[in-house]
Amino acid sequence: MQTLRLLFFLALFAVATPVLSGIFYSKNEAMELAFGKGAQVEPQSLFPDEQQTASIEQQAKVKLTSGMLTFYVGKQQDKILGYAAIETITVRTKPETLMIILTPEGELRNVTTLAFHEPSEYQPPDRWFEQLYKKPLAELEFNKAVDGIAGATLSTRADLDSVRKVLATYQVMIKAKDAH
Repeated sequence: MQTLRLLFFLALFAVATPVLSGIFYSKNEAMELAFGKGAQVEPQSLFPDEQQTASIEQQAKVKLTSGMLTFYVGKQQDKILGYAAIETITVRTKPETLMIILTPEGELRNVTTLAFHEPSEYQPPDRWFEQLYKKPLAELEFNKAVDGIAGATLSTRADLDSVRKVLATYQVMIKAKDAH
């Protein structure tokens, strides 16, 4: 009888415990979060050549895993509202998807977790991302301007790599092109 009661309470606890990891936003919801309701969103596929790839990797301090990068350009009446990139990375063994939003000038404005499939205690909170906003790419390193989180080292390292990659890609592929 005692064992049955214990099993009942364990089952009840398992059902009642909210699962915080998973998918939080669809792509359409994410674009609305990034640029607001009614904004035009245009995908911009970027294909860096060898020199651009080397420059992005050097600035970001991370290897590119694909020959194509996609940015989303948010516009309202032909005025650029900003840029967004959706990055999916493997944290430990499971994926995480971030939306990294830049201002029209290429500063980091926001990072939103769209999906997180690792245990929820490994997910960096929004306030961790806030320390990254509007900082130059060169400062986005642990022990410089970025604090880590005990127990979420792999997540924060992967997230910081993604942010640096997006900022470096903007510098090399979008800002440099607009300057010409």
